[in-house]
Amino acid sequence: MASWVLSECGLKPLPQVFHRPGARPTSYKPSKIRFLHSNKAGTDLKFASPTGCLRDRNWGLKVSVPLRVPSIEGEEESQQRINGVNGFNGEEKEELKFNPGSPPPFKLADIRAAIPKHCWVKNPWRSMSYVVRDVVVVFGLAAAAAYVNNWFVWPLYWAAQGTMFWALFVLGHDCGHGSFSNNPKLNSVVGHILHSSILVPYHGWRISHRTHHQNHGHVENDESWHPLSERIYKSLDVATKTLRFTVPFPMLAYPFYLWSRSPGKTGSHFDPSSDLFVPSERKDVITSTVCWTAMAALLVGLGFVMGPMQLLKLYGVPYWVFVMWLDLVTYLHHHGHEEKLPWYRGKEWSYLRGGLTTLDRDYGLINNIHHDIGTHVIHHLFPQIPHYHLIEATEAAKPVLGKYYREPKKSGPLPFHLIGNLIRSLKQDHYVSDTGDVVYYQTDSELDASSKLN
Repeated sequence: MASWVLSECGLKPLPQVFHRPGARPTSYKPSKIRFLHSNKAGTDLKFASPTGCLRDRNWGLKVSVPLRVPSIEGEEESQQRINGVNGFNGEEKEELKFNPGSPPPFKLADIRAAIPKHCWVKNPWRSMSYVVRDVVVVFGLAAAAAYVNNWFVWPLYWAAQGTMFWALFVLGHDCGHGSFSNNPKLNSVVGHILHSSILVPYHGWRISHRTHHQNHGHVENDESWHPLSERIYKSLDVATKTLRFTVPFPMLAYPFYLWSRSPGKTGSHFDPSSDLFVPSERKDVITSTVCWTAMAALLVGLGFVMGPMQLLKLYGVPYWVFVMWLDLVTYLHHHGHEEKLPWYRGKEWSYLRGGLTTLDRDYGLINNIHHDIGTHVIHHLFPQIPHYHLIEATEAAKPVLGKYYREPKKSGPLPFHLIGNLIRSLKQDHYVSDTGDVVYYQTDSELDASSKLN
């Protein structure tokens, strides 16, 4: 079965002395897995927070990461060499084919130790300075566009303002992770203001995004742009497939995702009784839904004051540009690499292995505008690091990550090259097998070939 999966993914089987994707290493003992160690007792992947249980109501983000991850007992030096990472005894690399689905020869603690201590420090004044900067730019752009009111200017305004809406979202995203400051109330207040202003339910999204970080790379449990299984893919009608895999439709999905989630999942980010949330989180969800409703009512009132066409030009079109930015960035950080990346099930999945399948992207001049969110691998492994330290933390971690870190292609001033990445990925990354602990995306043509063989 493992050979078939490798064959279908276009990968050559490795020599028998090495582990294959989908096959559990002989030295891998699932019974020894501990995601978080406290004395001698192991816990599951419900991350500990400094102030208490995840499920207790807290204005701050309840996202952390395990202090330790599953280790591969008895990992041989050959496993380190095959993946192009130096062993910690200083041995030289052997240029053998890298297998991204193999367990890494390092631990989360090794990456953490490589990152300078000051990268973990959150400066609320610095964080607020970015908020002030972005808000001033947003109102300045709107005032300038309304004053000029020229159809030559409006498209430029839409592109710029939509990008700034996206920048506001990223700062609210930092509030949700608790990387904005150590003050949970400040994080919540700023997060609600920023996210509500662009019609995002802060707590509803924060909680589902926490689920994404805690389960990234898991076929069934991931939340954002997770793979469709072959069974679900086959059940989709032509219209749904077109909307999901044909540009630009997938780039307009975010508002619909907030209301009804992805295919194969149920619930709503606005409904406190949704299965996205536990009972202790329902008051938070209600608060965010009320804030979202207040913003929607404010927009309706502005429509009566300034007219619906002016509101559409000043707010409506930039909102959809923001949505396209959010969907584009989120998708490309988890798909569309030159080589297919693994997705995991069952005991093959771990927080570390899932996080290592994320991708960094270079957005040229946009990097600074949207707060270096393209530096995504370290953010996924350690979401509590402030965005203004992510680049330095990534550079420090690269020697440990080795080939598990995929250097992003350098962008020109504007990241037009990513449009090609998006289109190619949507044509190739359709679904994953219904079975197997390590799986890769397949296409319609591979599905047809498999059907003929069977």
